Amino acid sequence: MKKQILVYLGIGLICFALTGCGGTTGTISGDTAQGTESVNAEDGANNEDADGADGAENIDDENAPTGGAPNGENANGENQGNPPDGEKPDGEAPNGEAPNGEAPNGEAPGNPPDGQAPDGEAPGNPPDGEKPDGEAPGNPPDGAPGGFGGTGQSSADIDYEAATTITAAVESDGQTYETEIADESALLISTNEEVTISNATVTKTGDSDGGDNCNFYGLNAAVLVKDGSTTTITGATITSDADGANGVFSYGGNGGKNGADGDGTTVNISDSTITTTGDGSGGIMTTGGGVTNAKNLTIETSGRSSAAIRTDRGGGTVTVDGGEYTTNGLGSPAIYSTADITVSNATLTSTQSEGVCIEGMNSITLSDCDMTVENTNMNGNATFLDSIMIYQSMSGDADSGTSTFSMSGGSLTSKNGHVFHVTNTNAVINLSDVTIKNFDSEDILMSVCDDGWNGAGNVATVNADNQELSGTILVGDNSELTLNLTNGSAFKGSISGEITNAKGETVSTEVGTVAVSIDAESTWTLTEDTYITSFDGDASSVVSNGHTLYVNGTALEGTN
Repeated sequence: MKKQILVYLGIGLICFALTGCGGTTGTISGDTAQGTESVNAEDGANNEDADGADGAENIDDENAPTGGAPNGENANGENQGNPPDGEKPDGEAPNGEAPNGEAPNGEAPGNPPDGQAPDGEAPGNPPDGEKPDGEAPGNPPDGAPGGFGGTGQSSADIDYEAATTITAAVESDGQTYETEIADESALLISTNEEVTISNATVTKTGDSDGGDNCNFYGLNAAVLVKDGSTTTITGATITSDADGANGVFSYGGNGGKNGADGDGTTVNISDSTITTTGDGSGGIMTTGGGVTNAKNLTIETSGRSSAAIRTDRGGGTVTVDGGEYTTNGLGSPAIYSTADITVSNATLTSTQSEGVCIEGMNSITLSDCDMTVENTNMNGNATFLDSIMIYQSMSGDADSGTSTFSMSGGSLTSKNGHVFHVTNTNAVINLSDVTIKNFDSEDILMSVCDDGWNGAGNVATVNADNQELSGTILVGDNSELTLNLTNGSAFKGSISGEITNAKGETVSTEVGTVAVSIDAESTWTLTEDTYITSFDGDASSVVSNGHTLYVNGTALEGTN
């Protein structure tokens, strides 16, 4: 009987103790209990928010009490708190590991899914670990799109974490946002409302091994904007010293579905400085149908696969006006496009990589820009050095179709290799009144031929409007070129099919299919005997200069 009484007393004490432990209970995810509080300023009560950031509190800015906010927060609807030590978003590998096949934007160690190439690219891989703004195995020039490499999950699988999270309309001025934690942003804006950030200082360290989650969905970015917010950033100083840490990331929420509409997420950023040093860390990054409007930015990147103006899977729209954009890393062009990008009145400089790279059915339009390209090193699968690279990696980061590069006014200075290079895609190049300077001793204006990718043809159309062109155009035996000279354009050069790549390998020995059209106001001055397939124009528009133009095997008569 005594034993029974003791048992009942013990049970009673346990129940009493458990009752006294009430308070805030935690939500459980996997094996980790996570306590999250949400503050409702109307009644001051603490309510559990199972959807909040791990270990951080969410505040509704409109209702926040005046004179201060709970510890770890500020009164501007911002969360300031760190996730549990050692934790990373779901789907990430332990420290030191990266998802299979990932490389920073086609960059870091690790290979992308089989058959994929930079930026998740497929066979016919782009420069190592990157795509021209890199990718991963079979990576494109910048190792980026298709960046760190890897399979890339859905954004819904990512447990986004940030030192400061904004979840409501906020106007912030002079704030400092910083983090040293891997896979954590310094500032996360996750709302469908308007947010204004003025004169902020943002500092991000802490490498990520999140692979394409960094490239596609914004994991580990210094500043990440998502969920339909229109965010305006002015006068900011943003520094990222970590791998997989893009400066300002606009993720449009379309899940990486190329061509699909985004959720309206828009970043308007002006008069700001962005500096990144890690691999897979672009300056401004747009994916998933996001929108980025930038004005008068100063961006400099030093890592691999870190384009200054960068896009990746799911595309979007990027508009840039003014500013200076400089890249110093391998596989890091000034611009890497898997989207529609328009840049005006800007200075673009690339020291190791291409100046710009377009992948698949996407575009870059430059107006009154000055671009200088040194391109001293080949990246990934690339076997040519070039300043403007247009290709398709087949990685899935960009749909196949016509790639378009347009440039009007301004200057293009190419210091190494070919000025233009088209491979494994159908490209349209529109040039008007651009000053082109080619300092390479071989004086190759353009090459249309096989390179390190396959799965499609090599087809290019060049539309020159009031444009001076000079140098040799190379067209491989299995490739096609259409050259249209209009409105007073002048081409001084030849067309050939004898092609040797930068590795000394023979790519072609005979010219492919070439069609040339010249209007009455334009001219072509030959520098070598040239063989083409068809000619549309007056023979007098061709200045033989002691050489012969053969059309479908017959010498063209009536040339000057």
